[in-house]
Amino acid sequence: MSDTSPVAGELAALRAANEGLRAANAQLRLLLAEKDTRIAALSAQLEELGSQVADLAAQVKRNSRNSSRPPSADGLGKPAPKSLRKKTGRKPGRPKGQPGATMRLTDYPDHVVRHEPGACAGCGAGLAGAAQTGVERRQVTEIPPVKAEVTEHQLIERECRCCGTRTKADAPDGVRAPVQYGPRAAALGTYLWHGQFLSRDRAGAALAEMFGCVPSPAVIATAAARIAAIVSPAIDAIRKALIQAEVAHFDETGFRAAGKLAWVHSASSGKYVLVTVHPRRGKDGMDAAGVLGSFEGVACHDAWAPYDCYDGVAGHALCCAHVLRELIAVTETGTDDDVIWAQQGIDALLALKEAASAARAAGRDAIATGVLAKHAGYFQDAAAAGIVRNAARRGKLQKKRHALATRMRDRAGDYLRFAHDLRVDFDNNEAERVIRMSKLRIKISGCMRSMTGAETFCVIRS
Repeated sequence: MSDTSPVAGELAALRAANEGLRAANAQLRLLLAEKDTRIAALSAQLEELGSQVADLAAQVKRNSRNSSRPPSADGLGKPAPKSLRKKTGRKPGRPKGQPGATMRLTDYPDHVVRHEPGACAGCGAGLAGAAQTGVERRQVTEIPPVKAEVTEHQLIERECRCCGTRTKADAPDGVRAPVQYGPRAAALGTYLWHGQFLSRDRAGAALAEMFGCVPSPAVIATAAARIAAIVSPAIDAIRKALIQAEVAHFDETGFRAAGKLAWVHSASSGKYVLVTVHPRRGKDGMDAAGVLGSFEGVACHDAWAPYDCYDGVAGHALCCAHVLRELIAVTETGTDDDVIWAQQGIDALLALKEAASAARAAGRDAIATGVLAKHAGYFQDAAAAGIVRNAARRGKLQKKRHALATRMRDRAGDYLRFAHDLRVDFDNNEAERVIRMSKLRIKISGCMRSMTGAETFCVIRS
């Protein structure tokens, strides 16, 4: 008999086949693992690309209505106006019963010209010496022709008969050169330049066309600097009034001066406005303005961090117009879940704004407690939902929304201060109206050639 049985030979073959299958299986597992790794990498890449596409789409949708971009940056693609105000049903124009404004006849005209009828309208007879039976008054307001006048000051010199000394008369105050422009001409040139934002060349051209005097750009710049020096004591008075104010508004913006980026800072409260310029945007520039460091009232501003360094204030009030723009951007670029919490935050803020306006109109010093608690709760709930929805913080948009919702939660008291204290405005528009003038100056002139010129502009605007 054979030492190897048929069964044993088949077993060896099966074992060899099994080993081959095991090797193939291991190879397949290795291939599957590589594919899983590749799929995971592609999924991560797809998610990253999707996040980038969302970021780019959000950038395309950014405009002056849903971000901090100025309206001038919208270009020809400026979005159609879309107000958050609710319709009141009021028709355009002056409300019924409200007094209008129109030119009225004055009882003290500068000139009176009588116009007599030439002949009778009935029979053609002459009317000389006929009785006057009535008069219709018509008045024309006109600017008389104005021409610059030249006044010569002759400083007489006389010789004393007793000692022979020659004595010359003193020049009047302000007359310092053989030929110069007077204070009215200097003030008008400065007004056209920094008050009405003409360029220096055009300000000089306007004076030439209207009054016949042709000051050079250098003359206008010198006049502006002299006026700034004259009114500088008023700046100290404005600064003291702002420090003592109960509520003040603060803002800052970039300003090109001497070929570099400087920063204009503003502080305002009612009729008191202080505009300063500094090379730095942050706390150094704010300290140089000399208000926030000593201010003990409520400071209204945006959410830029350096404002929070001043803990001596009675409180901070964050601009709700800024956060509204951020929330609008979420409703236009976010997911359906993001739209829900962002819209809830918008509705809560607008409801509180309306309640605050109604309370002021009614002469009350506070919003009804129930209304305040209800909508403040909605605002805080919206912030909490935004944090949860964007907790993963994948991509720039989610990180941005998470930061927004976190700020709304942590600074809810500052955002809603206008609802708790009716002295405080809903937004920081007062400061932005002040700061906008410096942007207009740069838009027209391009830049200020020196920091001295920038400081002169700020003093005069104050």
